[in-house]
Amino acid sequence: MTEHWTEPAFLASAVGWADERLGELGRERTGEVEQPHVRWWSTVLRLPTADGPVWFKANTPALRHEVAVVERVSARVPERVPALLGSDVERGWMLMNDAGERLREVVAAERSLVRWHDVLSGAADLHRALEPDVDDLLAAGVPDHRLAGLADRYAELVDRIEVEPRFRAAVSRVGDLVDELASYGVPETLQHDDLHDGQVFVKDGRNLILDWGDAVISHPFFTLSVTLEGGVAWGLDDVEGSENIAPYVETYLARYAPDRPEVREAVPAALRLGWVCRALNQPDVSGEEHTRTRLRMFLDGTVS
Repeated sequence: MTEHWTEPAFLASAVGWADERLGELGRERTGEVEQPHVRWWSTVLRLPTADGPVWFKANTPALRHEVAVVERVSARVPERVPALLGSDVERGWMLMNDAGERLREVVAAERSLVRWHDVLSGAADLHRALEPDVDDLLAAGVPDHRLAGLADRYAELVDRIEVEPRFRAAVSRVGDLVDELASYGVPETLQHDDLHDGQVFVKDGRNLILDWGDAVISHPFFTLSVTLEGGVAWGLDDVEGSENIAPYVETYLARYAPDRPEVREAVPAALRLGWVCRALNQPDVSGEEHTRTRLRMFLDGTVS
């Protein structure tokens, strides 16, 4: 599939479409197009303009729903994503404004994780804003990883891939955690499912969330697994457990807990089940080793 992304016919069609969208906005390309990202599942083109670069993205058919996700996120919470300049849901194409500098490099330069508080507040705002859109997003092809089917899907996964017996024995634990988390009645919604410092960009002081190809419909607290246990907890120097995640949890919950303080008690179950969700999310794309790592995070809370 990577060959398709570099074929002259595809590139001519993609650039022509992007130029048309720019023309509709009264902008025009000022230089040659670059193709900095080519993967079998997607490609990205950089188009220079007088007002700064814009970015075209195309997805493989299995991920075309990302365009519908970005359309809806842009409509509901436009301050949290770069401006969407054009979209074609059928083809899985979109054109967006430049998002600035990746958070990973900003954090390294600033030697501070403080921006994650704003990112987590934004993620919670987004989760709550997208609650009314669940049915539409499911119809658009966003994967369904809601609590009701999580234990069955987990059982199917560990029966299909090579894992230690303890993972198959944990099916009942998944069920118990699902029941516990469901008892809090937090509405399920769109959830990024891969929110780390490579998916957040900083532009004009704003922290923007990109790359929605792994987004799912699930419990919103599942984002804390990858974002906090898989990222922030490793601190500035990539040392596991070197950063206390409790203050970041509180930042996220501030959008939920003022009127329902009891939801704090749901976080331990959500942190474990978030890794189940991540393991279930396109395991054929991730590969069995990454899937087993996520399963170890579920049971052990560590990758080792």
